[in-house]
Amino acid sequence: MSSTLTSLPPLSLYVHIPWCMKKCPYCDFNSHQIKDKNLSSLPQGFDEARYIEALKLDLQSVLPKVWGRRIHTIFMGGGTPSLLSEAGLDQLLSDIRSLLPVNADAEITMEANPGTFEVEKFKSYAKSGINRISLGIQSFNDEKLQALGRIHNSAQAEAAIQAAIELFPQVNLDLMYALPSQNKEQALTDLQKAISFNPAHISLYHLTLEPNTLFAKYPPALPSEDSAFEMQDALISQLAQAGYERYEVSAYARAGKRCQHNLNYWQFGDYIGIGAGAHGKISAHNQIARQSNERHPDVYMEKIFRDGHALIEERILGKEDLPFEYMLNVLRLIDGVPTPQFKERTGLEIAGINGMLELALKKNLLDDDPRFIKPSTLGMQYLNDLQMLFLQ
Repeated sequence: MSSTLTSLPPLSLYVHIPWCMKKCPYCDFNSHQIKDKNLSSLPQGFDEARYIEALKLDLQSVLPKVWGRRIHTIFMGGGTPSLLSEAGLDQLLSDIRSLLPVNADAEITMEANPGTFEVEKFKSYAKSGINRISLGIQSFNDEKLQALGRIHNSAQAEAAIQAAIELFPQVNLDLMYALPSQNKEQALTDLQKAISFNPAHISLYHLTLEPNTLFAKYPPALPSEDSAFEMQDALISQLAQAGYERYEVSAYARAGKRCQHNLNYWQFGDYIGIGAGAHGKISAHNQIARQSNERHPDVYMEKIFRDGHALIEERILGKEDLPFEYMLNVLRLIDGVPTPQFKERTGLEIAGINGMLELALKKNLLDDDPRFIKPSTLGMQYLNDLQMLFLQ
């Protein structure tokens, strides 16, 4: 780096729970299917108490790198974090609070599968401190849910949403479009149903065939690219009419209800990652490091208890890496970021990337307001092309 960071960015915590009741055929996340629905004597190693103890040790191993810094947001992802018992979740949050100073108003999010939703369990989650729930709905069409390999049906999805809205201050609904054999009317029907519950936030994802997934090996019949673009335009328009503001490529929120945890990612903030396969980014005044953990949960736990940490990689970002790493995140934001933030978060002078910025402007992929680093409308449409301009 050509200069040091004068201040450190906000710090978040990500917790990975790697188990699922069933592995979805489109999913490329680090998730492992369990075989015993009673969650006892599991061959896949889902020993909740042991895993939570491993998470505590994992967090302890990171503490020397973040002394004195407060946690602004916590996000529990997976896998299916809602497989955790009431006592398990409460223990986990207690461990986190005992080791780290967590802001009193911190946003604490849990991802949840409607197929695991139990009202009493989720009441307990709320009492323990979860204040934002993100439900993986994907569709309200039973035929599409079956094609996606989901363990819930539309009735379970609706019941879970209704209960969640009564229990949690903020509820996010994940939806997918361009599903197998889906048409625009079906996609719009899904979105209309989601909007009818008036959630604080909606995340809208295009189904893509990711490498090393079942769908990649056995591709379903998906809508054409033109049809998918037509769907996307119609869905974005419907969300805007309903009062949801698009603030990131796939994220739409009511006023004041943006996901603070994800915003910290996209603004190149710092985050601790604990759990099997979790990633982290931690800045010091003279360097920025990316870390990643052992992926398989059994190996992760063995390594934690043997070595006191589960890191398999820690990479210091060089000054040649930072422009792309930074732009890969901030250019996802519709409003971009203030231009001075580039130096604040990377330690580099923005003059060093003037050539890249000028090329992006020449291609009309970047907004021409010098006060902001912000994608143009065309840049948002061709985001990958814009981001690649900053890859050295």
